[in-house]
Amino acid sequence: MSREIVGHEIVRRHLGGLRGTLEGLAGESERLERWGVELATRLRHGSRLLAAGNGGSAAEAQHLTAELVGRYRGEREPLSAIALHADTSAVTALGNDYGYDEVFARQVRAHGRPGDVLVLLSTSGRSPNLVAAAEAARALGLTVWALTGPGPNPLADAATEALCLPGETPSVQEAHLVTVHLLCEVVDRVLAPAPRAVEQELVP
Repeated sequence: MSREIVGHEIVRRHLGGLRGTLEGLAGESERLERWGVELATRLRHGSRLLAAGNGGSAAEAQHLTAELVGRYRGEREPLSAIALHADTSAVTALGNDYGYDEVFARQVRAHGRPGDVLVLLSTSGRSPNLVAAAEAARALGLTVWALTGPGPNPLADAATEALCLPGETPSVQEAHLVTVHLLCEVVDRVLAPAPRAVEQELVP
């Protein structure tokens, strides 16, 4: 079998898997819209977003917080969002002193307040440090949203709500980026500045 045929088959299979995962995400459109509206409302009234993940999911979580502190499309006020894995000194100190399973849970206890939202991303839904973070957050009165791969899984069970997507790890991770962008899209629409009234010129 030629390299060209092998390469074509790899691409076809990967895109086919992603298509199936994105179809699963499309079926969650109402949940995504509701989450985006709720997140925008809470952030506007002083709550904050905490987010975490491991590996590639950490990158997705940090992408979400960056878009909220900065901007997604249009201009708006900066929003409070913290990626718990981004503080390398805290993560390594906590991992050294308390074990890696506690690196996010202890930060949640430090930063989380009732009314805040914790978003946890995991393609497997089985990362002990994320499950521990979800449990710590719910004990403090935070709302926990999990973005995972196929359910049921421990993280989905520990969260307030979970968006569980079908498919293999690469497809789920790619769909999580789309999910991040959709949440930001809704937040921006909700918080967009009201258009200025246009003064009509009087025509003599």
